[in-house]
Amino acid sequence: MTTIAVPTTSLPEASLTVARRNIFKFARTPQLIVVGTIQGAMFLLIFRYVFGGAIAVRGIPYVDFLIPGFITTGVLFAGTAAASGVAEDLEQGFIDRLRSLPIPRGSVLAGRSLADTVFLTWNTAVTAAVGFAVGFRLHGSPQAALAAFGLCIVFGFAFSWLFILIGLVSGSAQAAQGMSLMVFPLTFVSSAYVPVRTLPSWLRAVAQHQPITYMVDAVRALTLGDKANVVLGHSAGHFVVWSLVWSAGLVAVLAPLAIARYQRG
Repeated sequence: MTTIAVPTTSLPEASLTVARRNIFKFARTPQLIVVGTIQGAMFLLIFRYVFGGAIAVRGIPYVDFLIPGFITTGVLFAGTAAASGVAEDLEQGFIDRLRSLPIPRGSVLAGRSLADTVFLTWNTAVTAAVGFAVGFRLHGSPQAALAAFGLCIVFGFAFSWLFILIGLVSGSAQAAQGMSLMVFPLTFVSSAYVPVRTLPSWLRAVAQHQPITYMVDAVRALTLGDKANVVLGHSAGHFVVWSLVWSAGLVAVLAPLAIARYQRG
């Protein structure tokens, strides 16, 4: 007769324990933090100074248009490490050991998502600092800017479940890294780096209604204030609501899929 282990800890307690383990792993492997931070800064400098002189945006300097988009899409760049980390834990047997413990099954993945969100918060703060250093300026209120920063963290948490799922199904850390790169075209088919109106009509329809565009435009509307109306055409509230709806939808779909995959072993 099969014995089913009854969880002896609550979901929040077990999730925080797993999150602490992953945060300590980041701290003990500073290369993960340093390389990810430097990589993000390098890409930002490339977009700012290589493409910045060739792209014009009506009504605002390109640097003010670019930085909100780059910071928002940075949640996807950070997700590559998350996918590889989950796949590595599978390869090394760490997740198998956790499966044998009497803890809620969802806590393992929830803890991983929380830890990745902490790492993402650091990356987002550094990227924002670099953005200010290369000329970005706020045109909205400080409160709106803090709200925009908080939204980026929410987006990162939502997308972390996508990368956790990729890590669980990939089979190896190398495959996870390659599979996660397939998400990056979403950043280019969006309003992150160029106005959507400049895209071909068939591509514009896709870009206008995918989650990255709503998320980028929410952050852009909050940080640029009235200047955002020139390129966005809607209020900040419109984009904030839709971006939160997309975030909730991503978690509602991806988290159960990831947990189901985890339970299958």
